[in-house]
Amino acid sequence: MSFAKLRDPSEKTLGFLLLLPAFLLLALIVVYPIGKLIYNSFFDLRLSGGSGQIKFVGFDNYIEVWKDKDFWNATKNTVLITLITVPGALVVGLGLAMLANLPFKRKWPVRLALLLPWALPLSFAGLIFAWFFHTEYGIVNDVLRILGKDETTMWLLRPNWAFAAICFTVIWKSSSFMALILLAGLQMIPKSLYEAAEVDGASRWQQFWQITIPMLMPSIIVALIFRTITALQTFDIPYTMTKGGPGNSTETLAMLIHKTTIEYLDVGYGSTLAVCMFLISMAITAVYLKRVGQQA
Repeated sequence: MSFAKLRDPSEKTLGFLLLLPAFLLLALIVVYPIGKLIYNSFFDLRLSGGSGQIKFVGFDNYIEVWKDKDFWNATKNTVLITLITVPGALVVGLGLAMLANLPFKRKWPVRLALLLPWALPLSFAGLIFAWFFHTEYGIVNDVLRILGKDETTMWLLRPNWAFAAICFTVIWKSSSFMALILLAGLQMIPKSLYEAAEVDGASRWQQFWQITIPMLMPSIIVALIFRTITALQTFDIPYTMTKGGPGNSTETLAMLIHKTTIEYLDVGYGSTLAVCMFLISMAITAVYLKRVGQQA
């Protein structure tokens, strides 16, 4: 590229120059880390051995993942959390968005109430609900005693109850994010459609299914993409609430990667687990994007 072209660039050259900084930044913060992660997954790279040697093992790490019971247990837990919390957050978030979209005289307190759970740090939310569900002094058991339940429920000490408590916390934390996206979509729906439907005699329920849901579908899909990806990467809330216990009954894939890489210092195998989680996330995202393409 000559200096004269840089001084008086064509439209194509100008577009290239404007996109170059963004491309370099993307390559620096996304492409290189992913490439390094994939590269490390083909090596036996343990920081705890003391030898400092890096041994190329090819696909042995991936074969080991296929046989690893902990991987399949963590994947099962991650998928279950995703299947429970994503639809749950969508339903709760849609209800909150429709509530916030009502013609209040002062809308900012309602919308601030939606923003606060989303703005709360994940680990902080996990600690709060770990206290709520504590066996001895948790507020949940206190409320149940007031309602007449004599037996104390060990929420975080039994696998099923601990899993339910985590899902409840994740839904509470993420539904506000869904509500904010859906609220923006609701405000884009022309009110004239509802007025015309009322003139034609459509009930509120018919308006909801025939106008609100179809017009809101692009926003729903965008919200589902972001929420599903973050659900597959769930770490903070189950880690702060149960540390993956009892046993490994609430351990997620992200927690297994953290344990393998940070605690066991097995960078090679941890990178392999991370690549697997990345592939799962990309596969599910591709399904959503295909759905968006069909709607377009």
